[in-house]
Amino acid sequence: MSEEQKVPVNETLEANLKKIKNIVMVFSGKGGVGKSTVAANLAIALSEKGLKVGLLDVDIHGPNLAKMLGVENKKLMPAGENRISPVEINPNLSLVSMALLLLEPDLPVIWRGPLKMKAIQQFIQDVEWGELDWLVIDSPPGTGDEPLSVAQLIPASYAIIVTTPQQVSVMDSRKAINFARKLNLKLLGIVENMSGFICPHCGKETNLFKSEGGLQAAEEMNIPFLGKVPIDPEIVESGDSGKPFILAHPDSEASKAFKKIVDKVIDIKK
Repeated sequence: MSEEQKVPVNETLEANLKKIKNIVMVFSGKGGVGKSTVAANLAIALSEKGLKVGLLDVDIHGPNLAKMLGVENKKLMPAGENRISPVEINPNLSLVSMALLLLEPDLPVIWRGPLKMKAIQQFIQDVEWGELDWLVIDSPPGTGDEPLSVAQLIPASYAIIVTTPQQVSVMDSRKAINFARKLNLKLLGIVENMSGFICPHCGKETNLFKSEGGLQAAEEMNIPFLGKVPIDPEIVESGDSGKPFILAHPDSEASKAFKKIVDKVIDIKK
């Protein structure tokens, strides 16, 4: 990356970062693995433990979290001179996303790298996040501008890799792990999403995308395996209707899996 593309860290940014105890970037080596679903439900689960959580959507071109959390009609508001107030999801959770700035939800954001990096800097630097226990960052797939910008702005942040069980996804997750290591991100572990479908009628489990791929990658790459989240059609329904899945279906196997993953993350951080 050339020098003119690098975003300088300034005093305002550093002051904001000092108010945040833990920062974790959720990303993946490829699209379609349910990374935003994982990020949203992990953030909700953390907030349900009484922790103060910020959720930052740095997918500039395809921001989905506002829709998934039922606040797509709200907007980011000014909070004093050159400051931004995030949108509240619940008393312990707030969200910032490009979707909360668009005049119309179908408007595309046609930006190159430097503009995206500047926007991400402003989302971290100029937002009144307040004192946070966790800032969960939902990054677009791959190892490009957005995760690179976050890693440059926040050198000490953590990473969670999301994959599905099949080898095509696992192969790309290894690239994401190596990307995190090159940028000195501390790997909290791998989440295997879409890990089996349990028939609601007969109770039989079917591995639509094979199984254990995430566990295999974690063992091979010597990082923690955080857990498996099964396929549940209600996850899709919850995302489309703007109702956080683990709140709408707290007793489902997928919700239990998300909560166990959060418990593991907290234990690793102790």
